[in-house]
Amino acid sequence: MLIPQSENDRMTGFVVFEGIDGCGKSSVARLVAERIGKRAALTREPTESWIGKAVRKDDKHKVSPYTDALLFMADRAQHSIWISEQLKKGKLVLSDRYYHSTVAYQAAYLKDKFDGDAFKWLLEANERISLHPDLTILLVIPPESALERIRCTRSRLSRFEKLDFLKEVNSNYLRLARRDRSITKVDAKKDLDSVVEKVLRLIAERKL
Repeated sequence: MLIPQSENDRMTGFVVFEGIDGCGKSSVARLVAERIGKRAALTREPTESWIGKAVRKDDKHKVSPYTDALLFMADRAQHSIWISEQLKKGKLVLSDRYYHSTVAYQAAYLKDKFDGDAFKWLLEANERISLHPDLTILLVIPPESALERIRCTRSRLSRFEKLDFLKEVNSNYLRLARRDRSITKVDAKKDLDSVVEKVLRLIAERKL
């Protein structure tokens, strides 16, 4: 189960932004935080901690996909402690990626290497170390369009930024959305201002 909150430690507001590379989630998260103001605590994964830096360093070296997944999870375990502290202070925490990313990306990465359902294994493991967001914004965009955006803004693609891989990741995100009602899909093909306004309305509707 996801880590429960006690009556005296109830979350004041935890919003996660998710989606495949090129969906625009980092820009949306930043602009939403700017619109909300001082009450917002913007964060991201991998974090800036030493574990998060190890995750980024891992991206430049060939390591076991299991090492990859476990590094992301170790970073998240510590990140969740920080998030809990911010919630106790009455902050509205906005996270650019959370456990959904590990499930979506690493399940795709492990697809031909794992004996069984990597998606299920990763989800169960992450649910044991993660908080449950009040709202998860899944920015949905066709992988082809996302990859075109990436190519227009970056000179070099990461190991995750390949069409077949992004299609698999996208499928995993949609699988998550079907099983978790806190996940709300938002059309990321629309202009940035429209997407930001949509997210702000969703946050307001939930009184976060």
